[in-house]
Amino acid sequence: MDRVPDWETTRSYYLDHISQSISYLDSLKAVGFQSKESKLYFIKAREAFKKAEPYAAYLNPEVGHRVNGPALPIYKEDNGKILKPIGFQKIEESIYTEEITHADFQHEIYVTKGLLNNLKKGIEKRTLTPQRFFITTHQQLFRIVSLGISGFDTPVSHLGINESKISLESLRSVYNLSIRKLIKDNNLTLDSTFMENITKAVKFIEGNTNFESFDRFAFTRDYMNPITRNWVEIRKSVALWTPTNTEPFNFDAPTFFEKNTFNLNYFTPAVNKNPTKEQIALGEKLFFDTKLSNNGSMSCATCHIPNKGYADGLISNFDNTGNALQRNTPTLINTAFQKSFFWDGRSETILDQVSSVFTNPNEFNANIHQFSDTILKDSTYAPLFKDAFGHIPTKNTEVVKAIASYISTLNGFDSKFDKNMRGEEDTFTEEEIAGYNIFMGKALCATCHFIPLTNGTVPPFFNETEKEVIGVPKTKANEELDEDLGFYWKFNEPLHYGMFKTPTIRNASLTAPYMHNGVYNTLEEVMDFYNKGGGAGLGFNLDHQTLPFESLELKPEELASLVSFVKTLTDDRVTNANY
Repeated sequence: MDRVPDWETTRSYYLDHISQSISYLDSLKAVGFQSKESKLYFIKAREAFKKAEPYAAYLNPEVGHRVNGPALPIYKEDNGKILKPIGFQKIEESIYTEEITHADFQHEIYVTKGLLNNLKKGIEKRTLTPQRFFITTHQQLFRIVSLGISGFDTPVSHLGINESKISLESLRSVYNLSIRKLIKDNNLTLDSTFMENITKAVKFIEGNTNFESFDRFAFTRDYMNPITRNWVEIRKSVALWTPTNTEPFNFDAPTFFEKNTFNLNYFTPAVNKNPTKEQIALGEKLFFDTKLSNNGSMSCATCHIPNKGYADGLISNFDNTGNALQRNTPTLINTAFQKSFFWDGRSETILDQVSSVFTNPNEFNANIHQFSDTILKDSTYAPLFKDAFGHIPTKNTEVVKAIASYISTLNGFDSKFDKNMRGEEDTFTEEEIAGYNIFMGKALCATCHFIPLTNGTVPPFFNETEKEVIGVPKTKANEELDEDLGFYWKFNEPLHYGMFKTPTIRNASLTAPYMHNGVYNTLEEVMDFYNKGGGAGLGFNLDHQTLPFESLELKPEELASLVSFVKTLTDDRVTNANY
């Protein structure tokens, strides 16, 4: 018998809990940050928010992120103003460190309440639909795997482990309220398996809530993955879903560690979506052709060498006159899954990035708006251009599109890590498991290098790639701060001094030397830098460093396990490259 899911009751569930979160903040405001009850009310406010978060943040991602994002100042590009840190993470910092005035704490509560009321109005106004329900749930499951258990949500109190349990229990509640009757009619076994898997995951968390010792590897592989697999089957079985190509995810991927977990089209500029195989083939040939540069000395592959992880193994490569370029060459593997390009973030799309190489006088030094027919001396190009675009171009814009299309295929999610997380093999050593758990926990790596992409593109909306100030030194002697100002170039804002994009660490074992200036030759040196607290830990004056200033106090064996884990991120398609 067909049943209609009770979407209105489910929406009321989200609404009730956003209201509860606001109420707990009122109680927190009344008792102040030094009260014995302050942490209790803070915890209750966060727990209520986590139950409302899926729908509230889906409806307003920007405000949702402000409520539950990092306690860092935000620069407003439209007016040049700097907004003070606000939201739950700033309140957490104030309560747990008590380094704040009464007036400032009251203001933090006031502003955060305003943001929550904004989210509440969104829930009141927007009807819950099957499409919205399944997208919000998918996003929340991803938050658990990537943000909740990594400490991103609660970097001071480390409440994220228990809050992951809250999110799972909340999923069970909304499932009961909405579609469970329909699932039980269609597939009773699926229903019971799903409920059992949530219970198992909750019990696993209850058995170990310690932030440092929590086994994230086992939790994700053995408890979360079965839930996400169930959820995909549940969504398919109710026949209420309309396939979409506008979200970051492939909603049919059974886990978040599949080769096709992400929807490449979402990350691709509108003018270059769905490239044909002919355009990609043309782009591949162009990628290796030095005739694209004005003096015939450089191709894309000059700096991005396939068997070096599409980097080059140099501190910095050389320009078209043989002089050193400014920065280290980053990998192109998975580069498509970003919203910011170049170390200093000066390009917002991959098309802009490729175009900038063409117009850079130190690189290709070519005119984007004028096609050079030098490459047509290779007679194979004419039919390739016609097959790809229907004509021989008059501008280099088609060349840029073709190269960008090829680069967007350089994606690898088939590393030892991926295969183990998917359960295709069980080959992780104890040291590699320990390394992943430290990466996701004590070392705080995953609060910037988000799993599974390991870059700075922020889940679950993936509409921003973070930049960080970490204080990279000029030399590996760690005695002097590097002079490269990074993103500072754009606004001359001191907040951005020495700020650089967070890159992926996939295939890092192939892409030494490291950092924007290639200062470190080994992964061990990189881990040592972070363990000491970044630049501030080395004694540099960095008021706006986004890393914790203090040492992570990782033991030598913990640092070694981190390196072992990073090496599991090397992908087969890179090691097998034969160019």
